[in-house]
Amino acid sequence: MSNPFEQEGVEIAWCPGCGNFGILKALKETLFELGYEPHKVVLVSGIGQAAKLPHYLKVNVFNGLHGRSIPVAFAIKTVNPELLVIAESGDGCMYGEGGNHLLHAIRRNPDITVVVHDNQVYGLTKGQASPTSEEGFFSKVQTLGNLSTPFNPLSLAIAQDASFVARGFSGDIEGLKKILKEALSWKGFALVDVLQPCVTFNRVNTYGWYKERVYYLGENHDPSNRFQAFEKSLEWGERIPLGIFYTHRKPTYQEKFYTQIPRSHLLYQGTLSEESVAREFQLLV
Repeated sequence: MSNPFEQEGVEIAWCPGCGNFGILKALKETLFELGYEPHKVVLVSGIGQAAKLPHYLKVNVFNGLHGRSIPVAFAIKTVNPELLVIAESGDGCMYGEGGNHLLHAIRRNPDITVVVHDNQVYGLTKGQASPTSEEGFFSKVQTLGNLSTPFNPLSLAIAQDASFVARGFSGDIEGLKKILKEALSWKGFALVDVLQPCVTFNRVNTYGWYKERVYYLGENHDPSNRFQAFEKSLEWGERIPLGIFYTHRKPTYQEKFYTQIPRSHLLYQGTLSEESVAREFQLLV
């Protein structure tokens, strides 16, 4: 059986060998294997190489402003909770321009999944240091090396008591699929940080560099133990853990919202036509 999420006839604008291909393949196969239908899935992205991914899948797409995918995903899920809503973009878009939205989404706990392509560099704009770039990372802009401490998204999310926090690697598609299946099935805010090599602008964090260091959290790791999860999130360098770091089940924003406001109050009750839309628009402006 062919994958219904396969988008035919599109030219993919990524460099050969880009880590984005692994994320695209893993997400496409995960959606299919979990039994989702394309018309019931929405992918929301911002700006950047990673943000092009939704255009290579046969799903509903909202491609918005830089750093603004999370609030759009939040709104879509709130007005239509039957949809599977995924916000995805790069580390610059999500953790830099969109860092404020990430913080507040964690505390509100909307029922969405956030997938971050973390290649530790701005790829679309030709290789500047991103929020997760290592200190000392050289680029055409950071000619003295990156002077900033790298942002740790997992530590932040666990400290903020996000309901689901995980890390995958685009070089291990089957391992990434297992993590994505758990994240997409989770009820609440799920953050999946995906280590993704940029073969053009990041010659440090390569496939080989990661494969020498990454390992999966074992059975002795308890994802309900917040202190243990936080400690593991700080591990970086010679050893880099992958897997589900932390989980905390709690009511979602949508569940709490609909106890206060009936969903029917958010739905248009009239007959939809060009004339009625034009009339409503005139009332709004």
